[in-house]
Amino acid sequence: MKVLKISSYILVGLGLVACVTNPITGRSSIQIANNSEIATAAASEYRTTLAKAKVITGTADASRVKNVGAKIKNAAYAYYKSIGRQSALNGYNWEFNLIQDPQLNAWCMPGGKVAFYSGIMPVCKDDNGVAVVMGHEVSHALAGHGNERISQAMLAQYGGNLLGGSMSNSQWSSIFERLYPLGAQVGLMAYGRKQESEADEMGLYLMAMAGYDPRNATSFWQRMEASSTGSRPPEFLSTHPNPANRIADLNADMPKALQYYRTAGGKL
Repeated sequence: MKVLKISSYILVGLGLVACVTNPITGRSSIQIANNSEIATAAASEYRTTLAKAKVITGTADASRVKNVGAKIKNAAYAYYKSIGRQSALNGYNWEFNLIQDPQLNAWCMPGGKVAFYSGIMPVCKDDNGVAVVMGHEVSHALAGHGNERISQAMLAQYGGNLLGGSMSNSQWSSIFERLYPLGAQVGLMAYGRKQESEADEMGLYLMAMAGYDPRNATSFWQRMEASSTGSRPPEFLSTHPNPANRIADLNADMPKALQYYRTAGGKL
């Protein structure tokens, strides 16, 4: 049986710990899965999704998604390079696509595969709104939230069996497919509240580094909350922090974000 090797871990008692620190937020997380394997699997799922979907091209919104995505990606690369961490971004192969779908949603798979649904574009309104969403989604990838969730599932399901430093392809595939199901929900991993809050914070800083006014983030999330119908929020909000808490956290992070915005040449 072919075996998938698990790299970068430290044995601690009966468990495995590989602590990764986010260079932008300072949050540490356990990530023991193989990033290359995750990115390869994610790219395959992304290709399958695009093949089944109607990808929008040649429109103002499609260009906006690609342009904003490129600026935020470039800002992230510039920041990581400035702190000597550019090697952490090896293996990312970014794509930014707009899909015809009425859902108010967007996602980014590990390795930098981004999809916006057309339904969220009216809520975004302009480049700044797209930057809020893009920064949040790109942050999930850069922070390794996919690896973190997969690692949590690996440890919960197989525990001590990972002490040998390997797991079968079938075990790996089972975990990946459970967390990244095929079909319309691809990419919609159920992140935890800490991960969503970190994506908010990191995304706020990234959009500011890219020259987008971070103060637009609060108005975007207010529009998203207003778009909720009845008791069911849009899928994009279903696992996210309470709206009031989210805006309070964004406001708390705003002074630092505005420093990045000034450095990027933003006008206050």
